[in-house]
Amino acid sequence: MFDQKIKTNSEQSLTAGLYIVSTPIGNLADITLRALQVLQNVDLIACEDTRHTGILLNHYHIKNKLTSYHEYNKKERTPELIKFVQTGQSIALVTDAGTPGISDPGFYLIREAIKNNLPVIPIPGPSALLSALVISGLPSDRFVFEGFLPKRDGRKRKKLEELKQESRTMIFYDSPYRTLSSLQDINEILGDRSMVLVRELTKKFETVMRGKVSEIIRAITDKKLKGEIVIVIQGASTE
Repeated sequence: MFDQKIKTNSEQSLTAGLYIVSTPIGNLADITLRALQVLQNVDLIACEDTRHTGILLNHYHIKNKLTSYHEYNKKERTPELIKFVQTGQSIALVTDAGTPGISDPGFYLIREAIKNNLPVIPIPGPSALLSALVISGLPSDRFVFEGFLPKRDGRKRKKLEELKQESRTMIFYDSPYRTLSSLQDINEILGDRSMVLVRELTKKFETVMRGKVSEIIRAITDKKLKGEIVIVIQGASTE
């Protein structure tokens, strides 16, 4: 058993470990003071896209070392990062937007750090799924996050069939190129339930669409959606 003890004050020096740093999902002002302190003072920042993270760091005049960590290099890069922390160094793990480890390869590195008894320190902040849920108006006391629905139609429909009796509010991420077909499958398999479609959260063109699934389908048909999409669906009736 590993008992993790971490300093959480505002000292400039950071305890060696892996810091899971939440970053803005759109609006650059949505970052915590603690996150900025960690990004300034860690020995290395591991990020999905160094150019994307560079925009955030430049905005806050932070200069630090960056290394890429994404789906396509996680297997070879993970051992390197683990060894880096084992030498007494600190790493901030960031995703392109929101909280690392949710629908991104951050989970892989976090799991390996835990296996190696390394400190894993959360730096809380923005999360698209929670932001969409709390503005949806749907029950938020019990919910389930299903990430991205499968790309292949057969697997997607199978997943939705498995969720037909799910009584909790359901949250999905989706690509704007597949949203219309996803909602058509949801309407056919789950039924014409209440839902919310949120696009471009916290950004200039943030859009929130509430209504029945069929109403949202009609509203977006023949429209070219862009940006990050979050879908929040009412759970099945328990009656």
